[in-house]
Amino acid sequence: MAESLPDAIDVEELQRRATQREQGDMDMTPMVDVTFLLLIFFTVTAAFVLQKSLEVPPVDDEKSTQAQTVEDLEKDSIVVRVDGDNVFWIGSPMWAEEQRAPSMTDMRAKVREARKGDEAGAGPAKMLVQANGDSTHEHVVAALDAGSAVGMEDIRLMTYEEGDF
Repeated sequence: MAESLPDAIDVEELQRRATQREQGDMDMTPMVDVTFLLLIFFTVTAAFVLQKSLEVPPVDDEKSTQAQTVEDLEKDSIVVRVDGDNVFWIGSPMWAEEQRAPSMTDMRAKVREARKGDEAGAGPAKMLVQANGDSTHEHVVAALDAGSAVGMEDIRLMTYEEGDF
């Protein structure tokens, strides 16, 4: 008798419809659009960090053939020596002996003081950074940055090993 009723629910038809809904393809277009919008947003709003750089003069063949000794370089330069324990030693032509600077802040202050000079005039405009092979890159870069910050015109870098001096 259930077959003759017009409102009778066909179980097979309901199962077929449920199966079709489960197997239906999902429209990926909105997800792709959102992904591209996010990509564009993050690309446009990304903050790019500008790196500081030191200008390196081109090699002059005539100057490269002339050998310079460390004493010649130290004569008219502020010397920042970074030892194997990452302690800074700052020397200047107007000081009798090197001054010890255990921290980067102390080193920057002493380089600034040496660059300022004495009552007679400004200090040297050249700087020589002597880095021990065991010193860390961070401390050597800090010494180079200190020279750049006080307006050194000529900054040179050299390495040394224990017993060289």
